[in-house]
Amino acid sequence: MIKDTKYFGIDVSHLVFDVTDSGGNYYQFKNSITGFKKLVKLLGSDSHCVMEATGYYHYQLAYYLQESGFQLSVENPLSVKRFIQMKLSKIKTDKSDSRLICEYAKQVELKLWKGNSKHQLECL
Repeated sequence: MIKDTKYFGIDVSHLVFDVTDSGGNYYQFKNSITGFKKLVKLLGSDSHCVMEATGYYHYQLAYYLQESGFQLSVENPLSVKRFIQMKLSKIKTDKSDSRLICEYAKQVELKLWKGNSKHQLECL
């Protein structure tokens, strides 16, 4: 954890994404460009966004944040799940998941997500 960094735990689903910042503030946005823009308004140069790889749903937000110049980590869902299990959390909601992802971000060594270049995506 870097002291001056403000972490944002993000739980992404099909229609919305839930966000909890390291101050404990909770937000929910539509999983669309409109929602992405609203999130970016909350972020500062010291922000680091952390989300799970959700198969498909996280990609648009991840690329939007990356192209906007923010620090981003996309974590293995199993690592986050094990962390949540260690916390003995019995509550399983998108809101609680975003809070726990934020806690996870504060306690582990994160790797910045690089994604694929647009050229690599075109080849897929």
